[in-house]
Amino acid sequence: MRLLQFSTSHYCRKARLALGYKGIPYQVENLTPGLHALRIRPLTGTTTTPVLLPQAPDTHGAIGDSTAILRYLEASHPEPPLLPSDPHLRSEAWMLEDWLDESIGTATRFVYYQFRSTGEGRALDPSWSSQWVIQIVRRQYGITEATVKQAAQRLQIALEELGRRWRSQSYLVGDQISVADMAAAALLSPLARIPLYREEQVEMMERIAEIHELCREPLPPGLS
Repeated sequence: MRLLQFSTSHYCRKARLALGYKGIPYQVENLTPGLHALRIRPLTGTTTTPVLLPQAPDTHGAIGDSTAILRYLEASHPEPPLLPSDPHLRSEAWMLEDWLDESIGTATRFVYYQFRSTGEGRALDPSWSSQWVIQIVRRQYGITEATVKQAAQRLQIALEELGRRWRSQSYLVGDQISVADMAAAALLSPLARIPLYREEQVEMMERIAEIHELCREPLPPGLS
C-alpha cells in the first residue's frame, strides 16, 4: 500500500495509526501543499489528504479522506479490529470519530497554526519554507485571532469530555482501542508542541503517547 500525505497533517497521522495497529506494510509519499492537487485530483477528484493506494495508483484504487481509509481497512483487514463487537458501541465509536474529525480536528488546526505563526511557535522552525506553508494554511482556512479564540473554547470542551472518559475507562468506547481513540490521539497530537497544553494536559499527553505505541507509530513532535 502507498499513503499519499502531508507529513505534518494530523488527519494523515490518523490513517498511519490505523495502518500501524493492523500491522499493514505501507510506503509514504509526502506531498507539497498546493502542488499536491496535481498528484491526487486525478486519483480521487478532490484535493483532500490522505489518500491510500491499496494497489495500482489509478482512480479506481484510490481512497481519499482519513475516515474512508479507516472504513476500508476495517473491511479489508478485519483483524485486529478497529471497532467493538457490540453494534451500539460500534455506532458510538464512529459517532465520536466523526465529531473529532469535523469539529476537534479543525479546532486543533486553528490553535496550532496560530501558535506556529508567532513568538515561541515560530521559533520552532523560522525557515522561509515552513512559514510559507503556515501562511498558506492560515489563508486557506481563515485562521484569525477571532476564529482561534472560538476554536480554543471548543477544544477546551472536548478535552474535558475526553479526559472524563479516559479517566473512567481505558478506552473511549468499550474495552479495546477503536477508531475513536485513534482519532483523538491523532487529531490532538499537534497540541503536544504547545507548552500550555503539554504542561496542563499531562494525562492527555500520556494517553496520546500510549495509543501511538499501541499502533507502532512514532510519537508526535513534542512527545518524542
